[in-house]
Amino acid sequence: MPSAPELALSFLGAVGTVTGSRFVLRHQRTRWLVDCGLFQGYKHLRQRNWRALSVRPDKIQAVVLTHAHLDHSGWLPVLCRDGFRGKILATPATRDLCRHLLPDSGFIQEKDAEFANRHGTTRHQPARPLYTHADAEAVLSFFRTLDFGTPYRLKKKLEILFHRAGHIPGAAIAELTVGGRRVVFSGDLGHASSATMPPPAHVRQADYLVVESTYGNRRRDRSDPEDTLARVIGQTVERGGSIIIPAFAVGRTQLLLHHIRRLLDAHRIPTLPVYLDSPLAINATDVFENHPDDHRLGREEAARACSLPKYVHDPDESRQLDRDPHPKIIIAGSGMATGGRVLHHLKAYLGDRRHTILFAGYQAPGTRGDALVNGADQVKVHGQYWPVEAQIENLDMLSAHADADEIIDWLGHIEQPPRQTFLVHGEPNAADALRRRIEEELGWNCLVPESEQEYPLA
Repeated sequence: MPSAPELALSFLGAVGTVTGSRFVLRHQRTRWLVDCGLFQGYKHLRQRNWRALSVRPDKIQAVVLTHAHLDHSGWLPVLCRDGFRGKILATPATRDLCRHLLPDSGFIQEKDAEFANRHGTTRHQPARPLYTHADAEAVLSFFRTLDFGTPYRLKKKLEILFHRAGHIPGAAIAELTVGGRRVVFSGDLGHASSATMPPPAHVRQADYLVVESTYGNRRRDRSDPEDTLARVIGQTVERGGSIIIPAFAVGRTQLLLHHIRRLLDAHRIPTLPVYLDSPLAINATDVFENHPDDHRLGREEAARACSLPKYVHDPDESRQLDRDPHPKIIIAGSGMATGGRVLHHLKAYLGDRRHTILFAGYQAPGTRGDALVNGADQVKVHGQYWPVEAQIENLDMLSAHADADEIIDWLGHIEQPPRQTFLVHGEPNAADALRRRIEEELGWNCLVPESEQEYPLA
């Protein structure tokens, strides 16, 4: 029987789908986990969150976390509950965001299980959360922060260097050097046209490269988001309707507030109240202001954007918004309408054609957001189907992901072809389309890995 390779990489998630980022880098008998995310979208993907990891958590020395979004960080409470006792290495902004994101995720899962049990909308008796608020709180003591551009050596075996990825505050490209090989994980790459985030840093060297492919088969809408926002808001107010924006708490909410503030200041949209109905987004907005080096806005500009909305903390106040007939903008989580307070607003506003449901970027297959953007005439919320009469729009140009052209441009700054490039975080069509472009335009070795497969890094 052949011996195991000295250095190898296994893909335990984000293969054949966008979510569930989990990669195991093994050097001899030492293992590190890069990202530890939740699967989201279709039910068969969400069910994978309940499976045990193929590597025992107590055998993992450390977790290297590229950024705070739940599809990269949201499985950490399970990992730690099940025996992981190493360090979680992340940038300061990523740690600060996870302080809010992870407990909020546990709280929502507890509430969803409670709702399902109370209303009998579950086949499980009883329904239980994947993890609890307390499980998530326990994770936070494992975090250790690393600054961008400062190498960190972990027990003389692994060197870690974070570069800015430009996706959300704190998002990193992780460069790991072990056994004489440099393995680079792109994480989620941003792009140069974002109004709030800096472009991703260029990486010059990589022996092995793991790259996202979310937009691998398309070009993002490059039109001015403020033109589209002005049109949608103006038309909706003319109908006497309100604009409901399901928005990701981190990054997208702050970007929307910046654009809406600019439109109001320029008198391009009617003066109307703006509500931020998401405790998580409120906390994330504080983190955004507290990490000015992680975004493009000056302190005054960031403060003006973040002070625009009325912050809605109380659930009763949230429900009261749905009884107010006057036009308004409600920004609420979650960004793909998979949970959170936005579900209650959808039930109140979907059935009225005066209103607009305005999404703000990529919608993963299998989510309510994906169904609505693709023309569903009804969607299921809290065990009941609700008819769709409201106008549905999507601001695709606000996506925080680099598109196919931008990924190819980013790859072009690497000075020598990597020995192998692996494509992850993409639906099959997107990943394969990007694979063909990399092979044909750059002449690199490139493949879409198989789930649970270990690949030797010679």
